[in-house]
Amino acid sequence: MLIQTHPQNPDQRKIKQVVELLKQDQIIIYPTDSVYAVGCSLHSSKAIEKLCAFAGMKLDKAKLSIICSDIAQVSEFTKPISNRVFRLLKQCLPGPFTFILQANNNTPKVFRVQKKREIGIRIPANQIPISISQMLGHPMITTSLHSDDGILEYIADAELIYEQFKNKVGAVVDGGVGALEPSTIIDCTTDEPSIVRQGIGHVEL
Repeated sequence: MLIQTHPQNPDQRKIKQVVELLKQDQIIIYPTDSVYAVGCSLHSSKAIEKLCAFAGMKLDKAKLSIICSDIAQVSEFTKPISNRVFRLLKQCLPGPFTFILQANNNTPKVFRVQKKREIGIRIPANQIPISISQMLGHPMITTSLHSDDGILEYIADAELIYEQFKNKVGAVVDGGVGALEPSTIIDCTTDEPSIVRQGIGHVEL
C-alpha cells in the first residue's frame, strides 16, 4: 500500500490507516527529515522481529532507535539526563539528529538483551512520524532504510521505494522526496557528548 500525505500537515485519516497497520504488527516505511526509515510499534515483539529480519540485523546486536513525539517522552525510556545533555536536546530537536542515551527498564527487550544498554532517540522535524507516534500512543522503533541490493545506499523517491519493498512491508508512506544523507548521531552515554556519525545535522558540541 502506498499512502501519500504532506510532511508538515499530514492527513489524519491517512495517519490512522498507518496506525491500524502498526497495531496489526506490520512494519512500515516512512519519511523523516533525513532519509526514509522503516519502523514498527514499540510494543509489538512480533513486528520488531520482522523489522530486524527486514534490516538484516540480529536481535541482540540491532542498532535501533525510537521516534519520540517530544523531549518529555524521551525521559520515559532513558536514565536521568544531565543538564548539559538536556540543553543539547533542546537545541537540536526536532531535527535530523539521533541521540544515543542510556536506556532504562521501560525499553523493549531488544534494547535490554544487548551488552550496552543504550537507546537511540529521534524527534524528526517531519510531522508524519510525529503524528504516527502520537496517534499510536507510544513511540515507533526504527532504523534507516537502505537499498535492497546489499549496498549501503539510501533511496529518496517514495515511488521507487514502494516498487522495491511493497511485498515486504504493510505500507510505504510517501511524504515527498527524502534526503540522501542520514541523521547525525551524537553519543551522550559518557560525560562528554561526541559525534559518532556526521550526517545532515550540524551542531557545535
